[in-house]
Amino acid sequence: MISIAARDALSKWLDHQKALRGASDNTIDAYSRDVAGFLAFMTEHSGAAQGLAALARIEVSDMRAWMAFTRGKDVGPRSLARKLSAVKSFYRWLAEREGFDPSAVLSARAPKYQRKLPRPVTPDAARDVIETLDMQHAKPWICARDQAVVTLLYGCGLRISEALGLKGRDLPLGHSLRITGKGGKERVVPVIAPAIAAVERYLHLCPYPVEPDAPVFRGVRGGALSPRAVQQVMAQVRAQLGLPATATPHAMRHSFATHLLNAGGDLRAIQELLGHASLSTTQAYTAVDSARLMDVYRRAHPKA
Repeated sequence: MISIAARDALSKWLDHQKALRGASDNTIDAYSRDVAGFLAFMTEHSGAAQGLAALARIEVSDMRAWMAFTRGKDVGPRSLARKLSAVKSFYRWLAEREGFDPSAVLSARAPKYQRKLPRPVTPDAARDVIETLDMQHAKPWICARDQAVVTLLYGCGLRISEALGLKGRDLPLGHSLRITGKGGKERVVPVIAPAIAAVERYLHLCPYPVEPDAPVFRGVRGGALSPRAVQQVMAQVRAQLGLPATATPHAMRHSFATHLLNAGGDLRAIQELLGHASLSTTQAYTAVDSARLMDVYRRAHPKA
């Protein structure tokens, strides 16, 4: 059982993360689970509830025990690294607040893992996906809806949650769109003509009225369109086109970034368009591009 003092400290830290750092609700939930799990382990590990004084006395051996216990529950290296990051962030805040040395916690090393690279589709495949979406349903308005959503993912680099989060008050689409992304961060993205046309066609066919506070993209019964529905229609399309399982709605956003980079786009500009908080996240696309170039090099260079 976590002590009342530790639970109170965790609650205040989460409030700090949300208010001052703009963390999203999903991030706050993940932080809460990760740090609460750590505190629960330390309680059981020591045989006593971990008050603030006890938390300040945690040693390197305790950290190793927690990491070994977590790995023993089939938690992968990436997930363990995320949990450790949350614990360290909590400890930095707690140490500053309570005045103790957090070195034992902060010195714990995250396990190494190979970062998964984005898997974009080719420009031709992206066009084929969008065209094929127009043949997936007997009702033309649903075909137009799915086309419009995926065109926004590929044409504007939106996350699926951002596209489905559009409200009637965001219409009509102009040549730019203000998007509120992860952590409540706002960005302005250009809207290309095909995306404007796709949304207008959908609105013309959609049987439901445009209302300021209602979602632009509706399900069959008029409620908000779910991400699952978009994922399912993408699965149908990729099966028909013979595309790999990695050709998901999110892959269309990856494709947007990769194709811009391949065409000479500036990495910083692409970071802004995607709404990445850190350039290191966007730099994954340079690895994709480098992998493609190395493949060309190996196949084409006479001495490769």
